[in-house]
Parts: sequence; C-alpha cells; structure tokens
Amino acid sequence: MKLSEITNFLEKIAPLNYQEDYDNSGLIVGSGNDEVNAALVALDCTEQIVDEAIAKNCNLIITHHPIVFKGLKKFNGKTYVERVVLKAIKNNIALYAIHTNLDHVAHGVSGEICKRLGIQNAKILSPKSNLLKKLVTFCPTTNAEEVRNALFAAGAGDISDYSECSFNTEGMGTFKGGDGTNPFVGEVGIQHHEAETRIETIFKVQDERKVLLALLENHPYEEVAYDIYALTNKLENVGAGMIGWLPQEMENVDFLNLVKEKMQAKVIRHTALLPKRIKKVAVCGGSGSFLLKDAIAAGADAFITADFKYHEFFDAENKLIIADIGHYESEQFTSNLLIDNIQEKFPNFAIRLTEHNTNPINYFI
Repeated sequence: MKLSEITNFLEKIAPLNYQEDYDNSGLIVGSGNDEVNAALVALDCTEQIVDEAIAKNCNLIITHHPIVFKGLKKFNGKTYVERVVLKAIKNNIALYAIHTNLDHVAHGVSGEICKRLGIQNAKILSPKSNLLKKLVTFCPTTNAEEVRNALFAAGAGDISDYSECSFNTEGMGTFKGGDGTNPFVGEVGIQHHEAETRIETIFKVQDERKVLLALLENHPYEEVAYDIYALTNKLENVGAGMIGWLPQEMENVDFLNLVKEKMQAKVIRHTALLPKRIKKVAVCGGSGSFLLKDAIAAGADAFITADFKYHEFFDAENKLIIADIGHYESEQFTSNLLIDNIQEKFPNFAIRLTEHNTNPINYFI
C-alpha cells in the first residue's frame, strides 16, 4: 500500500498538531507516495532496529521516539543519529515517529498504562488548550438544517462525549448584489432583507480546512459570510497524563508490587510510603515530573511516571507516592498499542514487533 495510507491513519489516531513544540513526530524519512510492504515497530530507532528491518524485508519503521529531534547539518555518520538516517535512506526504509502526539490522546501511551494496571474511569490529567476554534456563519433559515448537518459531518460540533453541538439564533440579514453578481435570493441592485439563522459551532484546529470546505459547498449564498475565532478553552480529552481509580484500595507495598509486575519494571524509585491506602492514581508515560502539581491538585494517592530528578522527589511533600518506574518501562507497551491499532485497520498488512530491547539503561542488581 501507499505509505500515506498508514501515516494518515496514524495521524487520525494522534494528530500531529497535538505534539509539543520541541517534538519531531511524523514522517522523518520517506515520501507518502512510496509503496510499503511491511513495517517494523519499536520504541526507538537505532542501528540495530534498521538492521532488523533490513533482515525482515520491512521498508517502514514506526517508532515512538523520533530519531531526529534537532536539525542535522552534516551526514558523515559520526553519530548514531546520522548513521541511522543514512542507513535508512540507502536501504529505502521510511522512518515514522508518533511521539508526544500519541502521549496526548486518551487512547495513547498513558491510556495503555491505565489499561495494564486496571485503572478505571481514567481521564486526561492536564488538558491542552488552543486546539479549538469557533465558526460563526449566517444563512437563510430554510437552509440552516442542511448547513448544520454538513458542518457536523465534517467534524464540527464535538464537545467531549457530545456531538452535533451548535447554538442558533434567528435574525434579519441584508445585502445588495452588485453588477455581475448572481444572488441566491433578491435582485441585483436592490437591498434585500432575508430571515437568517446565525449558526455557532466549534471544531478542532486540524479540521479547519474540512469544515470550511463543507460550509462553502453547502451554503446557498454566492458569497458566504463567516467568522472564525481562536479559543483558549481546554480540550478535555487531549493532554498530558491520565488519572483514574483502582478497582479496590491497596496497601502501598501491594500497589508498588502490582506496578512492578504489570509494567515489567526491574526497579521502582519512589518517595516514602504513606499511612493511607492507594485508590486514585495518576500516570504519565515518559518524563512526567512536570505533572506532579497537577497530580497533587487532582487528589492522586500515587503518581506513576519516569525521569524524576533527585530534588523533585521532595516536591511530593508526603501528599502522594511518586513511583518512578523508568522511561523505557513506562513506554515499552506503546509498540503493542500501535500494532493492535494498525492490524485492526489494515488486517492484511505485514506489521512486526521488534525482537530487540532498545532501553539504553542497564540495571546492576
């Protein structure tokens, strides 16, 4: 199939505009028009992973972490990043990364942690803002239903678990068509009064082109009047980390043993145990120390993540248990998540899970 078929699907699961500014998710090497016959999925893209792809005749590698974060000025093979990119290009292997955009969706990295730990009723811990816009348009009242439905079909009007949301007010519109116009109602050169409906609805930033196209194609007027406003509202189902509840309260040690087992962590760095049982749990795949205040404010009894620095452990202030399970350990099941999604969408496409552990950290126990 075309590479674009897979990348478009992945970007529907986790839109690229959900990623952080520093990130480099998306297609790093390759063209959307390239034909792909098989894909290899891993957490990181290393030389070992590229060699595995070559051996297994995979001409696409999908990873969570991008191999390239910063601009490369030279391709001399002096660093592992340069060598990976060079080897991929020489062997016609496309490289695709789905990183913080997958971190920021409820069915993504943190959602997979919740699933494995049995955390229930999980929701986003720190929702993102500036991902919504509002559309306001005016059309003849007799055509309002048709226009609304077209906007809804294009993705407008979704608010959390609700769809087809809009606000409508009736009013009187006026216009006068000039020479060369072909007005839907009224006559050229004469001011016309028309009973109109003001339609207000919201849409996600990435859907703007699709929503506008639906408006212009289904609105009866020759010249369509509309306004678009940027919103600072938070999108509740998109953002960093997740928080939910265990099926039953657990003692501190029992909870840590559960985390260690389910997340296959060799070691857990944690703050002091507390004289209360664990019920409400916050999680964040990867480096999540920036969410500590959010976890405390949300009333979490424990916070599972990775990459806490020494002094950051003090910030828990005995309000919750920080459980640092390691960066790789917190994200290692992301590959399984991606494979499950791709196989469900493309059941006849060959997709393989890497046989290699790319964790650069070793433990001397």
